[in-house]
Amino acid sequence: MSALQANAAGWQRPVLGAVGLAIFLFAWQWIGSNKLLGSTWPALDTVLAYLADPVRRDLFGRALAASFHAAGLGFAIGCIGGLVFAALAWTVPVLRVGADHTTAVIHAIPQVALAPVFIIVGGPEMAPVAISALNVFFLIYVAASSGFASSSPAHRDLFAVLGASPLARLWRLDLPAALPALASGLKLAVPAALVGTLIGEWFGAPRGLGVLILNAMENFQIPLLWSAVLLTLCASLALYALCGALERAVEGRFQ
Repeated sequence: MSALQANAAGWQRPVLGAVGLAIFLFAWQWIGSNKLLGSTWPALDTVLAYLADPVRRDLFGRALAASFHAAGLGFAIGCIGGLVFAALAWTVPVLRVGADHTTAVIHAIPQVALAPVFIIVGGPEMAPVAISALNVFFLIYVAASSGFASSSPAHRDLFAVLGASPLARLWRLDLPAALPALASGLKLAVPAALVGTLIGEWFGAPRGLGVLILNAMENFQIPLLWSAVLLTLCASLALYALCGALERAVEGRFQ
């Protein structure tokens, strides 16, 4: 691929994404303005006006801060746990099969079944962080495991001939080779962390976007519901785009 073709391909993705988003927003406004789905689907401008109302600014600000705090903690815990567990399984091959099965079993447990357990063990504020961390843990473990395996067998043999320890090989060879896969995993883990946080907040958390969404559904507050959903969507897309830029930078440097 020539440099011109590469530049065209690089511009094509964000342009198509912007066009798709514009079509989605136009459809939202059109459906809401014409009441095609009744009063449960408000127009986009109605939702934006409700969201921008200064009276409700503090409400949305506190909810967003609480959800971001829980998602950030869960993201950090899940990233560290997934990376360490994958590195341990890769460094000690006898643990690899068991580690794969363990993570698969944990990921297969429904989150709605785990949330009450976390509430009993650590209180309502623990559930959003714990479920967020579990979501991130699985994605980072899979990304790190596949990334470690992408290092060249010839290079691994060279490290063995030179007498490098498993930890030295992990740090100097396997981890740099895994960085592109880890960057992709981080991009996927960001929305997974936010989704886990929202699910955890539905089970009794004192504040957060998930609490707003749940209360709006229970009280049939349609503008509040759509405003909280739109705020969650914008936050998730912004973080996803940021991690996407990080992924492209890492791929350009290490691939």
